[in-house]
Amino acid sequence: MINKSLTRWNRWQESSTNRRIFSGMIVIVMFTLLTKLVSAGKELVVADAFGTGSMVDAFLFAFLLPSFAVNVLAGSFSTAIMPTYIRTRDNEGGAAADKLFSSLIIVGIALLLVAVIVLGIFGPFILTFLGSGFNEETLELTRTLFYWLLPVIIITGIGHLFSTILNAGERFAAVALFPSITPICTVIILIIFVEEWGIYTLVFGMLLGSTVELLMLMVVAKRENISILPRWNGITKELQTVIGQYTPMLAGAFLMSGTGLVDQSMAAMLDQGSVAILNYANKVVSMILGIGAMALGTAVLPYFSRLVASEDWGGLKHIFRTYSWLVILITVPIAILLFVFSESIIKVLFERGAFTAQDTILVAKTQAFYVLQLPFYMLGILGVRLISAMAKNKILMRIAIISMFLNIALNYLFMKWFGVSGIALSTTCVYVISMGITYVFIFFKFKSR
Repeated sequence: MINKSLTRWNRWQESSTNRRIFSGMIVIVMFTLLTKLVSAGKELVVADAFGTGSMVDAFLFAFLLPSFAVNVLAGSFSTAIMPTYIRTRDNEGGAAADKLFSSLIIVGIALLLVAVIVLGIFGPFILTFLGSGFNEETLELTRTLFYWLLPVIIITGIGHLFSTILNAGERFAAVALFPSITPICTVIILIIFVEEWGIYTLVFGMLLGSTVELLMLMVVAKRENISILPRWNGITKELQTVIGQYTPMLAGAFLMSGTGLVDQSMAAMLDQGSVAILNYANKVVSMILGIGAMALGTAVLPYFSRLVASEDWGGLKHIFRTYSWLVILITVPIAILLFVFSESIIKVLFERGAFTAQDTILVAKTQAFYVLQLPFYMLGILGVRLISAMAKNKILMRIAIISMFLNIALNYLFMKWFGVSGIALSTTCVYVISMGITYVFIFFKFKSR
């Protein structure tokens, strides 16, 4: 019975590109949802242990620069590498693609090492500047935690490389499931050692979890006959293409990730606990976006890349329009429900232990502004993946420049009216505008074909 069901499912999903994308999305949603639920459970344990106090502010701020580096350097790997990797694999064979990936591992490690060295030198000064609203004790704790977290950049960054190649081979399940390892490790260490280590339990949990994640990804890659050892095969045409696409993506990711950095630093200018409030308010939204964006962006990019390579513009238009409407139909009702029941959600999730009723009110108000971004963010992801598949990453860099300056201006404006909640409203406005620019570009690109 099970075999028959699987056979029918395989026949159904293989009958069209739209169905293959949709089936890929279902797999990613299922495993990413499980991962996000585990992460949410970790946040509940953290909230119960530390609340929104200065120690949480210190940890979040300490992780700000490492996460920024990972998002900028490693977050761009997928959109820069996958189109060229797929084209090389399909046209020249698996051996040529494997050589490309082996060289990319070396390039990736080199970039990550440079990032660690630069941040190790300048990070404390940057944190002192960004955390000007912190007292000296909180700043000192922030700087100490920051140095402990630096290795996460290399470990997680290499993991992103392997995730990209596994996704290119449509091995979505493992890539979506393995991120649950870090929150599990964090909760275990937190429960056992919180009395002895305090806030450092979060650091050690992250280090252990990210290491185990990388090892698991390498095991799966090895089983898929993907080389896990770095080997330099020279500067080939394919490598030059990847680097050429990666450079504008890197600049764009730097600017887009910089919005989060700006948001956190500007929140630090407000009342104590504002950084923690901003982060708690974004937990539910980021979980939904993480699931949706991961599923949509990961599933469509391989197919967009193949359709662009084969110049099937009719099929590309059809898929893009279909999934644009699907995003609207799904995300708009979710955004409305989350907005209406924002306070109830925060109360149920976090209001216990050190997390008070007053914290609930502040976090719920901020979350209400965050949830409005859902449809626009998801539509933006769809547009960004299509533009990347077209190898037009310079357009994304320009959009990122506009978004960066717009975010700073709107933060200042809305903070005066709404406090820390204004930062969330600014974020939503930025995604609305950037999505609009993205779709205008795609409209004229389609019109010219």
